[in-house]
Amino acid sequence: MPKKRKPVAPQPIRIEYYRSTISHPDKQRRIVRALGFRKLNQVVTRPDTAEIRGMVAKVSHLVRIVEGTGQ
Repeated sequence: MPKKRKPVAPQPIRIEYYRSTISHPDKQRRIVRALGFRKLNQVVTRPDTAEIRGMVAKVSHLVRIVEGTGQ
């Protein structure tokens, strides 16, 4: 019987909210909030999954991925 592998946690990525959602559709505002942003210029750390990357792609004109360590 093969051994069960422990699930590997995805590496974290840092995302910065650098443009306001004023005059943007409500759907994009909800995506920004779902990523965990509350204030402009805030940086959050999220797991590097396809779901998070997709959310970032939808609002790429409002947020950016910060290079560097995931701390």
